[in-house]
Amino acid sequence: MIWAFLGIIIGIITGFALNFSIPIELTKYSAVMIMGLFDSLFGAIRAEATEDNFDGIIFISGLLFNIIISIAITILGDKLGLDLYLAAAFVFTFRIFNNIGATRRFLLEKYLKKKQK
Repeated sequence: MIWAFLGIIIGIITGFALNFSIPIELTKYSAVMIMGLFDSLFGAIRAEATEDNFDGIIFISGLLFNIIISIAITILGDKLGLDLYLAAAFVFTFRIFNNIGATRRFLLEKYLKKKQK
């Protein structure tokens, strides 16, 4: 889990240092890729925080699957003339908020139980 955070921090620092701009034609694709990344990241945080079984292979495969499916949906939407990337962004946002909520509830319950003892 620490390696995932370290990789993300290094990626963010590198991204700001390189001052790389994304062409306007690719913004939909980069948006769904970033949302897929955040979905996998917050799922991993939830698994780690709630003492579920975090598995690095599941994290990586979920990350790749999220990105591939979201890009495929975006490409299909472009071919059909529809903004299907919004559906992927909506689903990822919903899952991110669910994972954050589950993590928050678990940590709050753990804190309250500790405080009662």
